[in-house]
Amino acid sequence: MTMDPFLGLVLISAGGLAAASFYTPFKRVRGWAWETFWLAFGVVSWVVGPWTVACLVCPDLRGVLASVSMGTLVLCYVFGALWGIGSLTNGLAIRYMGLSLGFALPMGVCAAAGTLLPPLVKGELAPMLGRTSGVVALVSVVVGLVGIAICGRAGVMKDRELSAERKAAAVSEFNLTRGVWLSVLSGIMSACMAFAIEYGGPISKAALGAGTPALYQNAPMFVVILLGGFTSNCAWCLSLGVRNRTVGQFGGGAGAPAAANYLLCFLAGAIWYLQFLFYGMGRTTMGRYDFTSWSIFMACIIIFSNLWGVLFGEWAGTGRRTKVWLVTGLIVLALSAVLTSYGDYLQSHGS
Repeated sequence: MTMDPFLGLVLISAGGLAAASFYTPFKRVRGWAWETFWLAFGVVSWVVGPWTVACLVCPDLRGVLASVSMGTLVLCYVFGALWGIGSLTNGLAIRYMGLSLGFALPMGVCAAAGTLLPPLVKGELAPMLGRTSGVVALVSVVVGLVGIAICGRAGVMKDRELSAERKAAAVSEFNLTRGVWLSVLSGIMSACMAFAIEYGGPISKAALGAGTPALYQNAPMFVVILLGGFTSNCAWCLSLGVRNRTVGQFGGGAGAPAAANYLLCFLAGAIWYLQFLFYGMGRTTMGRYDFTSWSIFMACIIIFSNLWGVLFGEWAGTGRRTKVWLVTGLIVLALSAVLTSYGDYLQSHGS
């Protein structure tokens, strides 16, 4: 396969745009509780999308999944379910803080957790301090935490400056405290995707052996991972539906435009799945620069989500000082992503 880092950059950026944009169709959903439209969206993003693409690109999907060990499938599914909790709480963070902070804070925590958790589990965290690459990686975590703190400070200032009516106009259920705690949980649990992908390597290899184009070799792996994510989200949404008596909304509900709502959820799910389709494709074309893939992805999500936040007026009415804090925090988070990439680069060169 011909490596093309520029094409990879374009594809990964497209994935970041998709990740930052999937929540926007929900702005027009009417008459449905959060758990209703989140589950309808999840069916498309975590079941229909992955299976449809995998069946199209893999000549023998069933044979590929049957050829790998049950242990591989179970680990992919379990870590996918744990990642699903991160996705669920990310959706809730956006619900309570809007697109700007609802993406920036979880992505910052995810970048830090994704850097620290793998070596911690492998018992390699302490030895990292003896290598330049390890020191840079740890510094990137500290910088990321500083960026998170700065963005959090901007959120506190926004909370104090805007009236309840003004906050509700942009984010109807704005709740900074609840959103921050959900962001922390989301970031930590979302980092489980790294483990799921690592354990899913044999599935990608089997897919290549079955004749799947190299560009799409990760598609069968995401079928298993995202099925785990759907399981945890489905369980939570159904439990909320029963508790809040909103299960009946799937049939339309009083005054709810069912057809329009399902169409919007389908659109959100399709956009969401495109993030992993584009990211998986882009990473395979980066060649020796693949160490930059995740950081570029995180940075693009933060940038595009804040553009959406500005477009939807989430920071309208705040003072110049608050906006400066927000922009500063985003720049620091982007710097953290760059440092993470540099640490990966040093590691790949044995430093």
